[in-house]
Amino acid sequence: MPWNPDTYNQFKQIRYQPFFDLMDMISEKGLTKGVDIGCGTGEQTAILSTKFGKAHFLGIDSSAEMLAGSEKYAGGNVRFQNCSMESFARDGSTWDLIFSNAALQWANGHRELFPALMAKLHTNGQFAVQMPVQNENVLNRILLELVQEIPFAGFLQGYRRLSPVLGMDDYAQLMFDSGLEQIQIIKKVYPIIADGPDKLFDFISGSALIPYMERMSENQQELFVTEFKNRIRSAFKFPAIYAFKRLFLYGARP
Repeated sequence: MPWNPDTYNQFKQIRYQPFFDLMDMISEKGLTKGVDIGCGTGEQTAILSTKFGKAHFLGIDSSAEMLAGSEKYAGGNVRFQNCSMESFARDGSTWDLIFSNAALQWANGHRELFPALMAKLHTNGQFAVQMPVQNENVLNRILLELVQEIPFAGFLQGYRRLSPVLGMDDYAQLMFDSGLEQIQIIKKVYPIIADGPDKLFDFISGSALIPYMERMSENQQELFVTEFKNRIRSAFKFPAIYAFKRLFLYGARP
């Protein structure tokens, strides 16, 4: 079950508001070269390039499926590359802006990765990152519990993915130790209003559910989806508000 841009974009408005909020934290001053880590379809990279028209942008993503439609946004001051976050962190390039919206939660080892990324900033370079707080969000907690139960743990051969997202204090220390100033760390709730469990299931199916579904057969997937929706139905009183939490990190190198 590869990344599916259509499924992901069912919640485009919900997913894009944090992007705009993160983009508003960025200063145009001195910005000539930026990278969008985990750029997905490339549309958000194109929006960045429009707002900061004097800068050239590189969008990177490890998913060929997500990047398949990025050609329509390429050209002028925008280009794209199929590349993992980890290999990008080691490639020796330097930037005025390192930007990532809802992507770095897929990379492990934040205590090593984040300093490596911040080390790539030029003087006056900016670091702007947004991630869902997976270990606090109810759907993610239900998912983690379910994959550790029988029979699903057997279907998955014990696989589970623990969120690498750290606490606010941890990121503050990493940013301070990396020499950043103007540090801002904000946790913000983006509510999703749902009439029933299907809407909440569809929301998580476009992201956190993917690594599990791709490890199961079609019959196993059907059992899993049925039980996951039952758990969602039990966890919420519908119509329901789902308080989806996101973490914003911003800092600049003096």
